[in-house]
Amino acid sequence: MQSSSIFYLETEKIKPNPFQPRREFDQESLKELADTIREFGVLEPLIVTRKESETESGRNVEYQLLAGERRLMAAKLVGLSTVPAIIKENIQDQERLEIALIENIQREDLNPIEKAKGFAGLMDQFGLTQREVAFRVGNSREAVANTLRLLQLPSEIQKALEEKKISEGHARIILSLPGSDKQRMLLGRILSYGLTVRQAEIAGKELMKETSFNAPKNEFGLTSELELKEMENKLEETLNAKVMLRKKGAKGIIAINFNSQEELENIIKKICVENDFDFNFDENQKPAEEPSLKEKEENGQPFVI
Repeated sequence: MQSSSIFYLETEKIKPNPFQPRREFDQESLKELADTIREFGVLEPLIVTRKESETESGRNVEYQLLAGERRLMAAKLVGLSTVPAIIKENIQDQERLEIALIENIQREDLNPIEKAKGFAGLMDQFGLTQREVAFRVGNSREAVANTLRLLQLPSEIQKALEEKKISEGHARIILSLPGSDKQRMLLGRILSYGLTVRQAEIAGKELMKETSFNAPKNEFGLTSELELKEMENKLEETLNAKVMLRKKGAKGIIAINFNSQEELENIIKKICVENDFDFNFDENQKPAEEPSLKEKEENGQPFVI
């Protein structure tokens, strides 16, 4: 029997939903919600299901959260001992994931990767098709399929999307490139030059035209793939960073991955120490004018990622 009555439950007796697709919560947004709850209280009830278990001292009753995790977290920040909740009975695991997914999607609280993992969970754990997932969450089958494809991206690109360093539009452009090497190269250009989605699309097409990234062949007298891999490994050990090296004839490109300003500074310092070059990271110093993306492409300058 489904209950629509509102009960005030102890916050400590409400446990998180193990099927909650959301993993990251913006702390500033959570603080703002806590301030609102402190002033007006919890205006919208949580949705929970009852969990009973037998103990030596008798029957223990707890509640598992179905919807309203941010409200519960904010209420605990404020110090509320009880919160309003609606108790749903006889909820199956599939319904718990569906309710959490639907609530977050309707509130636009999930990032694209969390949403994709939620869809994948419905399919993997409960054997649903893309069409059935789409019907349950109120999306089109095409939208569900496109979201699921984001899980094919390399982990560092998924992380950039989760951390909002790139948009979902950027991610789809990156996904259109074949091979993780080219995808990582395009991510680096997007982050290095702050490319818009349209600019990233153009950069992706230009990247596809570049033949210098193709693996060289020994019969043409070029460096073997094994030797290049050994060079990559040595560079990675020296710089403590992910390195991609491609060579064709006497020309080639070295791409160095970094994920923060600190990592970039450490890489440059290591290179400069070897060349006895003093590099100043004074933030107040005005940097030299940086050539445009187009100028770099025309001059054949490599992109440092």
